[in-house]
Amino acid sequence: MENYKYILFFDQIGITAIDQVGGKNASLGELYNQLNPIGVNIPNGFAVTAAGYRLFRKKNNLEKALDNILNLLDTKQYTNLSEVGEKARALILSAPIPDEIHAEIQTAYQSLSKQSDKKNLGVAVRSSATAEDLPTASFAGQMQSFLNISGENQLIDAVHRCYVSLFTDRAIKYRHDMGFTKLDIAISVGVQQMVRSDKSSSGVAFTIDPDTGFQNTIIINGSWGLGENIVQGTITPDEWMVFKPTLENPKLNPILKRHCGRKEFTMIYADKSNETSAENAIINKSTSIEKQNQFSLNDKEVIQLSQWCYKIEKHYKKPMDIEWAKDGLNNQLYIVQARPETVHGKDKKQVREIYKLKEKGVLITQGIALGDKIATGKARILNSPQEGNQLLEGEILVTDLTNPDWDPIMKKAAAIITNKGGRTSHAAIVARELGVVAVVGCGDATTLIKNGQQITVSCAEGKDGNIYEGKLEWKITEQDFSHLSMPETDPMFILADPDRAFELSNYPNKGVGLMRMEFAISNSIKIHPLALCEPDKITDKAVIDQISELTKGYEDSKNYFIDKLAEAVSIVAAAFYPKDVIVRMSDFKSNEYANLIGGKYFEPHEENPMIGFRGASRYYSDFYRKGFALECEAMKKVRNEMGFHNVKLMIPFCRTIEEGKKVLAEMATNKLVQGENGLEVYVMIEIPSNVILADEFASLFDGFSIGSNDLTQLTLGLDRDSELISYLFSEQNPAVKNLIRETIHAAKRNNIKVGLCGQAPSDIPAFAQFLVEEGIDSISFNPDAIIKGIENILETEKKNTVRL
Repeated sequence: MENYKYILFFDQIGITAIDQVGGKNASLGELYNQLNPIGVNIPNGFAVTAAGYRLFRKKNNLEKALDNILNLLDTKQYTNLSEVGEKARALILSAPIPDEIHAEIQTAYQSLSKQSDKKNLGVAVRSSATAEDLPTASFAGQMQSFLNISGENQLIDAVHRCYVSLFTDRAIKYRHDMGFTKLDIAISVGVQQMVRSDKSSSGVAFTIDPDTGFQNTIIINGSWGLGENIVQGTITPDEWMVFKPTLENPKLNPILKRHCGRKEFTMIYADKSNETSAENAIINKSTSIEKQNQFSLNDKEVIQLSQWCYKIEKHYKKPMDIEWAKDGLNNQLYIVQARPETVHGKDKKQVREIYKLKEKGVLITQGIALGDKIATGKARILNSPQEGNQLLEGEILVTDLTNPDWDPIMKKAAAIITNKGGRTSHAAIVARELGVVAVVGCGDATTLIKNGQQITVSCAEGKDGNIYEGKLEWKITEQDFSHLSMPETDPMFILADPDRAFELSNYPNKGVGLMRMEFAISNSIKIHPLALCEPDKITDKAVIDQISELTKGYEDSKNYFIDKLAEAVSIVAAAFYPKDVIVRMSDFKSNEYANLIGGKYFEPHEENPMIGFRGASRYYSDFYRKGFALECEAMKKVRNEMGFHNVKLMIPFCRTIEEGKKVLAEMATNKLVQGENGLEVYVMIEIPSNVILADEFASLFDGFSIGSNDLTQLTLGLDRDSELISYLFSEQNPAVKNLIRETIHAAKRNNIKVGLCGQAPSDIPAFAQFLVEEGIDSISFNPDAIIKGIENILETEKKNTVRL
C-alpha cells in the first residue's frame, strides 16, 4: 500500500479515529473492519483526513480571514447569517486544493478503482466533521454529500465542495446552537464505493423504536431509488417493524408489521455532462402505480437487513441509526452508514406527562403523530426556508416538507405540520430532537389549513396526529413511577390500541390482562369478516370498491383480515414479551358489527344487542363460524409462526357450560387446540351463571377474568348504556361484591388464575382493598389509571401483611 500522509483506507480506521477522520468515517472504518468479516456488507473506501483540511487552510492562509468573517455574525438574532455564510463559502471555494493532497486523492482513487476492477469507479463522497455524530448531537444533514462521482476531476471538485459545506448557513448556526464554536472542528471527506440504489432501493433503519424508545424492535424504512427522498420527507416510505428476540430463530417470522408506503417519487442519477464538476445531477421522477404498490424489499431481505442492524447494535452496545442501500446491478444489500441514535438512546426518566384533550374540536386533517403532546397556535404556511422570517415565535409551521435548511425556523415553531414524510423523515427526526409536537405525512395540510388560522395539534390520541380548528383546552397530568415497587397482586393493562403498546411497556406492569380484539378489527381491518368470506352477498358498488381498495395486493381477501389482526396482536405481544398478553376474542354486539364495512348485509337487527347475539354464542353458530375461523387463523399465526406463546386467549359472554365446550371444539376444528404449545384459554366471568357454575367453568378453562361492568349490569338487571338508571350502577353493591368474592374463591379451589378488568380498583381504594384481601391474582387497569391503581394495591398490601 502507498505511504499516504493525508489518506486512510477504511481498513486502517477504527472508532477511535474520530479526531483524524470525523465521526462518520470513523464509524465506516469500524464497520468495515469489525462487521464485514462476520457477513455484513460494507462498501470499501478511504478518508481524506482532517489533517488534509488543516493543510488546505494553512497553505491558503485562510485562518485569519475566516475568523474575521465569522466574528461578524449576529449570534442573537442571526440577522446576517446568509451574508456571513456566503462570504465564508466564497473564500473557501476560491482557495485551491494543495498539490500534495490532490496527488494522494488521485492515487487512492486509482487504487480503489483497481480493487473493484472498474475504471473511473463510481463513488459517494461524504463530509465528516471531527465533532460529528457525537452521542449528544446528530449533525443530521448539516454537511454535504455528493453521489455517483466518477473520474479524478469530479472527485477533487467533490472534496473541495465538502470543505465549503462546513460553512453552509445551517452548519454555522448548528455549531452555535450546540455550543461547538470553541471546538477545533475540522472536516474529513469519505470516499466510498457507490452502491447503485438508484437502480433498486434504499432507506434507513433504527435499532430502537424512534417514537417511544422501545428497545426490542428494529424499524426499517425503504423506498425506490436514492434514500434522499426518505431523509427529506418527500415521500411516504415502506415501513417494517421487526422483533429482535425472535430474529435469530430461523423457524419463526420476526416481522411484526409491514406497511406499503406510497413512495410517490423515485430519485435516480442523471447523466453528468460536466466531467469536472461534482454537482449532484439527479432526477426525482414519479413512481409508477405498480411500483408504489410493491414493497421495496422482500421479507427475506428485511430479515437479513435486520440481522445486520442487530449485529451493528451489539457491536456498538447502543441504539443505532443506520443507512442501507440495495445495488440494482448485483442485487446485494449494503450498509452505507451507522451512527448512534441521539434521541431515545439516552436514559429515560420514569416520569410521564400525559396530555389529554378536554374537548373535541372540528377535525381539519390528520397524519402521523410524533410524540404524545398537544400544542395550539396560529398556522403559518411557508413554501420555503427563505420565508422563515414570517414565522413568529409560538406559531405552527405548516409546509410541504422540510430539509436541514429549515432547522433554524423549526426551532421557533410551537408545532410542525407537513404534507409529506414518514416517521424517519427530516421533519420527524428534528422534531423529536427538539421535543416539538409534529404531525407529518398529512397529504393536504397546506390546502386545508388557512394561513393565520388558530389550530390545535394533538399527538395525544394514538398513532394519528389530529389537527383541529380553534384553540382547544387540554390537561396535563404527571405520573412519576420511579418510586413504585411492584405489588404482590399483578397490575396489568386493559389495552385496545396496539400503537400505544411500546410506550406503555415502559410503565410498571405484569403484562396485559385484557386486549380488546374489537379495536384492531374496527380501526385496522374496518371490514366485516363475513364480507371477506362471502363477498357475493354484497351488492352496493361503493362498498365493493371500498373493500377492494383496502384489500389490494391480496389474492384472497380473507388473508387481509388474518394478517392485519395478527399484526395488531403481535405488536402488543412483542411490547410486553415475555409477560402474559390475554387477548379476548371478538366481543362486538350485532349493532357494532353492522357498522363495519359490509356489516349491514350480515347482521340481524336486535332490540337489545347488549344481551343478545354476542360473544361465545356467535363463534360456533352457522351464521358467524367462518368469521371466527379467521380470528383463529390470526391467533394461530401469532403463536405458531411468530412464536408469541405469551399470548393467551379469552372467551367473552359464555352463558353456559355447553357453550364453553362448543367454543373449545370450534377452536380445535380450526387447529387452535387448548394445551397445544402451552395454549391457555380463559373465560370472562360477567354473567351470574358463570359464578353459580364457577367450579364447572373452572374445569373447562385455564383461568377467569372478571368483567365487572357486565357482571354489575346483569346482577342488578340494568342496562349500563341507559342514562336513566345509571345512578344505580355500582361495583360496590353487596350483590356484585358477593359474586366477585365467590369467583375468586372458586378459582383458588380449582388452582386457576383469576383477575379483574375495570376502572373501579383505581377510582375506589376500598374496592382495590376488597379484591386484594380476597386474594385476587391480578387487576387490569386502563393506561391512564395504572399508576393510581398500583398505589391503591400497595397501600392495601401494606395494611395487610398477611393476605386473607
